[in-house]
Amino acid sequence: MADRLVCRDCHRVQGAEIESQCEACGGTSLTEDWAGYVVIAHPEESEIAREMEVTEPGQYALKVR
Repeated sequence: MADRLVCRDCHRVQGAEIESQCEACGGTSLTEDWAGYVVIAHPEESEIAREMEVTEPGQYALKVR
């Protein structure tokens, strides 16, 4: 199993212990195929968060395949 999985729906980075469902949005489409990494601490003040449509603080992948 990979170190980290990413949700294809919300791009949230998941820990290795998550295997079937995203802990943020509940999506079930997780992948090991992703690139780029951003930590968003204050989504309400972040241009990147607005572009990515992120509303919750957390770790996100920039590109998910």
